[in-house]
Amino acid sequence: MRASKVFQIASKGLTKNKLRSLLTMLGVIIGVAAVIIMISISSGTEAAIEEQITGLGTNLVFVQSSFSRGGFGREGGGPSGGLVYDDAFAIAEEINGVTAVVVEQNSSETVKVGDTTLEDVAILGTTADFPSVRDMAIESGRYFNQTDIDRTQKVAVLGSTLAEELFGDTPPVGQLVTVGNTKLTVVGVFEEKGLVGSTDFDSRIYIPITVVFQKFTPSQFARIIGDRVRVIYVEVDSDIPLDEIILQIELLLAKRHEVSLEEPDFVIQTQQDIIQTQEATTSAFRDLLTWVAAVSLLVGGIGIMNIMLVSVTERTREIGIRQSVGASPNDIRYQFLTEALLLSLVGGLIGVVVGIGGAYLFGELGEMRTVIVPSSVLLAFSSAAAVGIFFGFYPANKASQLDPIDALRHE
Repeated sequence: MRASKVFQIASKGLTKNKLRSLLTMLGVIIGVAAVIIMISISSGTEAAIEEQITGLGTNLVFVQSSFSRGGFGREGGGPSGGLVYDDAFAIAEEINGVTAVVVEQNSSETVKVGDTTLEDVAILGTTADFPSVRDMAIESGRYFNQTDIDRTQKVAVLGSTLAEELFGDTPPVGQLVTVGNTKLTVVGVFEEKGLVGSTDFDSRIYIPITVVFQKFTPSQFARIIGDRVRVIYVEVDSDIPLDEIILQIELLLAKRHEVSLEEPDFVIQTQQDIIQTQEATTSAFRDLLTWVAAVSLLVGGIGIMNIMLVSVTERTREIGIRQSVGASPNDIRYQFLTEALLLSLVGGLIGVVVGIGGAYLFGELGEMRTVIVPSSVLLAFSSAAAVGIFFGFYPANKASQLDPIDALRHE
């Protein structure tokens, strides 16, 4: 029998019970859509993490505190339990191949200008190399320099969105803003940077880190051990081997903190190290989500097999009539196998549409980013087809093995 004829007969068999066919496809639709949405969420998370890390700048080395030891170092005033602000100066001055060093200290405060009050505004205390390391440009005014930092000058640079919220059309440069209980003079405004990962660079206020240490995150131990910092960002010369610079930093900090390289109180990572670590985590998460979605496809396949077995029982007399007019066992087998395949393929196509649409809406309406991966669409649709063939074979084979005489006698 020609394939077109088999397809026509199979289509008629399914359209006789439209509602039952639709309910049978529902498991496949949900499974395919779930695979696409789950993978898009995982891929979106990976993309957001990578974008956030690369958005910090290029050729960066991250030096982070590791509080595995206690006590105080004697040389350089550094604590043997982590990093201090003076470590950044030492790295900038003593390591060959370092082009810039940035230290950051976060806080949040209420910001006031005239009658405008904004609560929980993100404050970033940082250093003079911040714009070059973060690839941010000044739109008006200037950025604070090392002299401002050394003298703890009460100056500030605003993100573009924050400047508009506080001052509207009034030029911010030269104006005063009250941050907490401290009045700061606006010396500059950044150009629009946008959202990088989960960080909105345009809604923050940037202040010399010494002002943040003094006014917003004071420590009673700062005079003894120095101002503690969590991370030092080191921008390095791309022409010098990265491993060589990392080794220099390790030796310098080990000496300053009086620790050995076997048991350091700091951790050094590159951007690629962090990206690979995050990818390993999200990859495991993606695999878990994919297996969960695959269970939906499996359930859909079992539904197809169940309905096809019911259909074979209901249509036993029809099978006997077709056999009596010349249909071979293969013709019967292909007919029911085609019906099962049609259920899975149509369900797969609907699932692809639902999955792509659901992933898009999830990304637009939710807080998590989604990235639709073309290979996931192909994987989900192919899996749906495989499910149809696998779970449709047994009912189709059972139908082909019916005895014509017994089938004709069936009521």
